[in-house]
This record gives sequence, structure tokens and C-alpha cells, in this order.
Amino acid sequence: MDLEKSREEQAGEGRLVVALRMPVRIVALAWCGRGVFAVTSLLVAGIATALYWAARVLVVWPAAAVWRWVLAPVGRVLAVVVREAGAALGHAWWVAGYVSLAVGRVLAAFFRRTVVEPARLVYRTVLAPVGRAVRDRALWPVAEAARSVGRITQDTLRFSCVTVRQVRQGVRRALLGDPETPGRQGIHDVRGSVGSSDGREDRTLPTHG
Repeated sequence: MDLEKSREEQAGEGRLVVALRMPVRIVALAWCGRGVFAVTSLLVAGIATALYWAARVLVVWPAAAVWRWVLAPVGRVLAVVVREAGAALGHAWWVAGYVSLAVGRVLAAFFRRTVVEPARLVYRTVLAPVGRAVRDRALWPVAEAARSVGRITQDTLRFSCVTVRQVRQGVRRALLGDPETPGRQGIHDVRGSVGSSDGREDRTLPTHG
């Protein structure tokens, strides 16, 4: 009985010890977690700070120095050079415009004096009189002759037509007989058809009865 009681007492004491140890362990683990978190935070902060200063020293400061001591002065010098070059080109363009205008006027005057005025003088003194003489003495007579030939040809054709008509009427009168007087009818036909178009007297062609 005593053994059983002692065992029960030991078991009760063990449970109490276990119940007391659990909060202690939890508190110890919490303190350990806070320590680990603090150490980790310090390490991360240290690494971030080291990287920040490394980037600042290795990149930012050299870049700032290059911009301040190299690029900015070079940019200012280039800006001045470009501005002065633009101004010089503007003046040069202005001067070239006046020079080209003067040269153009000189060339136009030279062309007018050496080509246009001599050509105009040659046309007035040589070509125009020669053209009028050729027109009056060669072209107009040829045109008149051509018109005369045309009138003669037209009269010949008309005379041929009237002659053929008269022959046909003579054959008809010889075969069938015709109460009309053939001589006057033929004369009127010839007068009506064979006449000059320039107002001259009509030519009367003889008719054969």
C-alpha cells in the first residue's frame, strides 16, 4: 500500500513538474525566437546597409563625379559650339541668298544681252522681211496657181459631166425622139454648170445638134 501511495505521489509530482515546465519552455522558446528575429534583423539591416553604401560608393559617387566634372562641361561647350555654328550658318545662308540673287541677275542680264536681244534683232531685221518676201513672192503665187488649177479641174469635171449628159440626151433623141429644142437646152445646161467661181463671165460651150 505504501508503495502504491508513493508511486501515486511521484506520478502527481511528475504531472505538476510537467505542468510547470510547459510555460517555462514556452517562455524560453519565445525568448529564443525573439533573439533569432533580432539577430536576423540585424544581419539583414547590416547587409542592406553594406550594399547601399557599396552601391553609393561604387556607382552613385563616380557617376555624379563624371556628370559634374566631365559631361556637364562638355555639354555646355557643345551647346556653345552648336549655337555659334547655327548663327554662322544663318549669316552664311543670308549672304549666300544675296550673292545668288546678284549672280542670277547678272546671268539674266548677260543672257538677255548675248542671246535674246541679238535673236530679236535678227528676227526683226532678217527673218521677218525674208518671211514676208517669201510669202509675197513664192507662197501666194503658188497658192494662186493651186487655186487656179483647182478651178480649172473643177470646170473640166463639170464640162465632162455636161458633155456626157448631152451625149446621153442626143442618143435618147436619136432613138426615141424629143420634141424640145436640143440646142437651147444644152446651152442653158452648160451656162448653168460651167461658170467661174471668181466672178468672171460664164463660158458658153457649143452644142452639137
